[in-house]
Amino acid sequence: MNKFKTHKGISKRFKLSSKGKPRYKKSFAGHLMSGKSGRRCQRLRQTATLEGALAQTIRRALHAE
Repeated sequence: MNKFKTHKGISKRFKLSSKGKPRYKKSFAGHLMSGKSGRRCQRLRQTATLEGALAQTIRRALHAE
């Protein structure tokens, strides 16, 4: 039987937490931060966690299951 390959694009964008949930960096935080409020910039700096069906798909693409 063939070996499964991890999806390289997803592996660069998502890392799994200790509980197995995909963690990712939020978008809209690359540049042009002067137009955004400080509070919004703080929230954009934090990593976000995925749950549900989409998280299951990403886990499958990373072959963590």
